[in-house]
Amino acid sequence: MSDFRVGITGVGLALPGVDDPADLLRATTGPAGEPVVPADRIGRKGLRYKDRATQLALVAVRDALRDSRLIPDDGERCELGASTAVVASSNLGNLDTVCRTASAIATESVEGISPMGLPNASSNVVASSVAIRFGLRGPNLMVCNGATGGLDSVRWAARLIRAGRAERAVVIGVETHNEVTEALTGHPAASALDGAVALVLEGVTAAERRTVPLVAELGDQTRRGSVDACVAALLAAPGPAPGAWFTSEGLDGDRAVPGTDGMPRHALDAVLGHASGALGVAQCAAAVGLLTADGPGTVLLTNGDDDGDAVAGLLLRRTGERGR
Repeated sequence: MSDFRVGITGVGLALPGVDDPADLLRATTGPAGEPVVPADRIGRKGLRYKDRATQLALVAVRDALRDSRLIPDDGERCELGASTAVVASSNLGNLDTVCRTASAIATESVEGISPMGLPNASSNVVASSVAIRFGLRGPNLMVCNGATGGLDSVRWAARLIRAGRAERAVVIGVETHNEVTEALTGHPAASALDGAVALVLEGVTAAERRTVPLVAELGDQTRRGSVDACVAALLAAPGPAPGAWFTSEGLDGDRAVPGTDGMPRHALDAVLGHASGALGVAQCAAAVGLLTADGPGTVLLTNGDDDGDAVAGLLLRRTGERGR
């Protein structure tokens, strides 16, 4: 049976200098802290031949599944894997592998390609690797959708649950930086994300059946052609008005947006750097930190800007806040 109320029951982070969601709320000037070493977090087993984006995703997902009590602290196989989907968002994650593979074919023909590394060139490598490692056998999707990818992945995961295709979904946002991404995007390593964030989204009924608390509940979601239109649509949604805004990447902090006067703004690109497809997932994690720390009962999240294809938006509420 489908469940139209969907919330977050677990959060996992593999980010430099970030230990918990509350750390994402600090003011800073770009990524800080030592790079995450996946082998130190989850051991070396199963990481050989995996690209960095996949390794980072495995770290974040392991912690999110444990936080949601879907796997034990001493194990990795999910007993409810048949009803658990995976939706991953990354625009740049395996770009280095793809470019190096294409270069090897051009200069050495297919004989120059490593058969062990070739699977990393698949656009779905992050989502499929996560599903295989943790035994998650529900629908499996990879979203490569530009600036809105993070919140788009949350939206698609919620739709899978509401359509009855899964009872829960692991949502991943991951990006890496290296010489290939720097050359193609123009974002230097010092100002780009090298990390992953994972959420466990779950139907309220399924979570109650497992006696697992929701740390936040999804509210209205939308996609519009501009920041102003996206914000206006969500401000008009029924329920309590948002008391904070996690803004789109690069949005001028002083830009006037109707309905947001006096609303505190959180720009995670100041903490993470250029986060691309991982931003929306990281925003949800940070919003959980705000909602569980006696912050406002409802927060607004947006991805994308007026120059892109669309702007995606989401309301995230403290559990029980919907009807107040």
